[in-house]
Amino acid sequence: MDRNLGASQVATSSTNFTAFGDLFQWGRLDDGHQDRTSGTTSTNSSTDNPGNSNFILECSSPYDWRVPQNDNLWNSPDYINNPCPDGWRLPTKTELEAERLSWISNNAIGAFGSPLKLTIAGYRARCDGLSGGVGINGRYWSSTVNGAYARLLFFCSSNASMNRSFRAYAFSVRCIKD
Repeated sequence: MDRNLGASQVATSSTNFTAFGDLFQWGRLDDGHQDRTSGTTSTNSSTDNPGNSNFILECSSPYDWRVPQNDNLWNSPDYINNPCPDGWRLPTKTELEAERLSWISNNAIGAFGSPLKLTIAGYRARCDGLSGGVGINGRYWSSTVNGAYARLLFFCSSNASMNRSFRAYAFSVRCIKD
């Protein structure tokens, strides 16, 4: 896909706000929670679809919006809550790592310099729902889980790497053709 989910245009710079798009909690549908200014709730969901558009705050283990956790929400073969358009899906950890290794530099400059033009759109924090890292770092979810965590591509001005994070955080999503 040539832009982040929710972005109104292809990025013209790594700090192009209209290309930042939405921030998704791992495994959630495109249900409105991903809007950067959506309301919040501290009530976890016990189902795959919370039935509301609120960002779910989570300050305690397992730090997920859904309790109990479901590892299959963005994974094949079911893609239960795939937020991408038909025929598209989230990349795996391996696919994002291959993308990172193709960059001319292992940092935000390389991320934007790639054909994907990845932006430093920041994140939304799991415990208070506040934005952070906007204009400083990029965090892109993969479909891969790692225990209670999910895997993501992280980059900033000095480096880039594959990391893991709690699923209640909200990060950018870039879909790939299925």
